[in-house]
Amino acid sequence: MQLKKAKRQQVKLKIGLSGPSGYGKTYSALLLAFGMTNDWNKIAIIDTENNSASLYSHLGEFNVLTLNEPFTPERYIEAIKVCENEGIEVLIIDSISHEWNGKGGCLEIHEQLGGRFQDWNKVTPRHNSFLDAIIQSKLHVITTSRRKVDYSLDQDSNGKTKVMKLGTKEIQREGYEYEITVNFEFLNDKHLVTVSKDRTGLFVGKPEFIINASTGKKLLDWCNQGTSFEELKVMIESTTSTDELKNIYNENTQFKTELYPLIIKRNEELNSINSQVVNDNIVQP
Repeated sequence: MQLKKAKRQQVKLKIGLSGPSGYGKTYSALLLAFGMTNDWNKIAIIDTENNSASLYSHLGEFNVLTLNEPFTPERYIEAIKVCENEGIEVLIIDSISHEWNGKGGCLEIHEQLGGRFQDWNKVTPRHNSFLDAIIQSKLHVITTSRRKVDYSLDQDSNGKTKVMKLGTKEIQREGYEYEITVNFEFLNDKHLVTVSKDRTGLFVGKPEFIINASTGKKLLDWCNQGTSFEELKVMIESTTSTDELKNIYNENTQFKTELYPLIIKRNEELNSINSQVVNDNIVQP
């Protein structure tokens, strides 16, 4: 164990947009993505919403991967990998609600297994793999999810049971928003949003607003303030010990896939150098 000074590293944004149908989630996600890339060709959308992405084809030539049922976690993961391998910079998943309660989604899988509490032992790891594919992706990822009205049964002062409207609830497993960088909630069909989670601090205490391309640009500027991958490459090339390499790798896990081969190569170089030093110091008896 070792204490270290905290420092900012560049990260890949993970952004959530949630709201009822018709509130502008897909359109806003596309504007966010364009603000982050300024290039429609570097944007891909995994469309589970009956080809709704095609309604916005006039915006630009973004890429679409249509995902139909069954909406298993594994099929989402496969779709994410396809986009990662195509040189995409920003991925929109519209929407992630189907992975939870769509045809072939986690709730249906649980029911098919018997619907018992212990059956979640088989479903939860599959759902967690889906979350990991999003959170650990080398792409910026924007997800959309539906919200539905949530109710509870309460008793009034006269002891009568009443149905109480609690507001809206995201259609995904509880806790998803804690995994992401920023979570925007749509308030009405006028596209106004508020922020329920914000690790950037850019929107805390701000009034409701409408998402546009400048919102994406602001988020990208925030995430680019840390140590970049190119800077890490230079650090690796200048390292003089295996311990330094380990520290670079362990402190920058968001780049672990890209860093691994560079770390291995530099480690081999250091071993070769150290071996040569030892050989040079050996005196023939």
